[in-house]
Amino acid sequence: MTYSAQIDTNRAVPLQPRAQGALRLVAKRRGAQSVIADLRQQGALKALFPRSYGPTLDAVFLNTAGGLTGGDRMALDVVAGPGAHVVLSSQAAERGYAALDGHVARVDVTLQVAQGARIDWLPQETILFDAAALDRRMSVDLAGSAQCLIVEPVIFGRVAMGEVIHTLHLRDQWRIRRDGVLVFADAIRLIGDAAALLARPAIAGGAGAMATLLLAAPQAAALAGTLALPDTAGASLLADDLLLIRVLASDGFTLRRDLIPLIEALSSAPIPRVWRL
Repeated sequence: MTYSAQIDTNRAVPLQPRAQGALRLVAKRRGAQSVIADLRQQGALKALFPRSYGPTLDAVFLNTAGGLTGGDRMALDVVAGPGAHVVLSSQAAERGYAALDGHVARVDVTLQVAQGARIDWLPQETILFDAAALDRRMSVDLAGSAQCLIVEPVIFGRVAMGEVIHTLHLRDQWRIRRDGVLVFADAIRLIGDAAALLARPAIAGGAGAMATLLLAAPQAAALAGTLALPDTAGASLLADDLLLIRVLASDGFTLRRDLIPLIEALSSAPIPRVWRL
């Protein structure tokens, strides 16, 4: 029996290919070094491990799909065991491409940091193109003496290419817990005409790039008084061990130029090579 489906070609919408990836990295302390205890890679997410001459485990992750578009799903799970120190960065800037209506890419990042351990989460910029749709969730679980540095830079179109973002769906949610208690919660929601929203004085004053930095460490209060912030940045000491910094910039180059000295001041390890100008 042959059956012909009736398809309304005027209403039919082709589905974009969906990329999926999962990466789990567990680090442990062995002597004076931090080394891989477990590694699992699946789909479009891969990890590279540059040679390290210090006590940290340096990891560089990459999305082999070449970017994020509607329907993509990426999950990164990183665990630093007792006394371990992991520094994570991305091989290249992530890109959020145009998505069909109602199709949103999702990225979930989970960081677990044990007693005496530290994770530095230092991905390169996320570049958003017109009609990009992205939901990101960052969940960090810290043990009592654990530390973390989180840096997330975002570029709203490339100024040098004349790109203007008129249609955007961006949700970025952070939750930080210490010993199971919520100590920091943050959410960014930019939906609609991004250029018009970012032009508002109370939002970005016309900036085309931004970054959020969070340091959870005992030295946060001492470092807060020593930072040389650019004029377009502000810092808040939320607690003696919790420092939040927001940075705005006109473009991606200016943002990176301003971020590098801040990362170097807040990190206890050399900045990843991929971050060099």
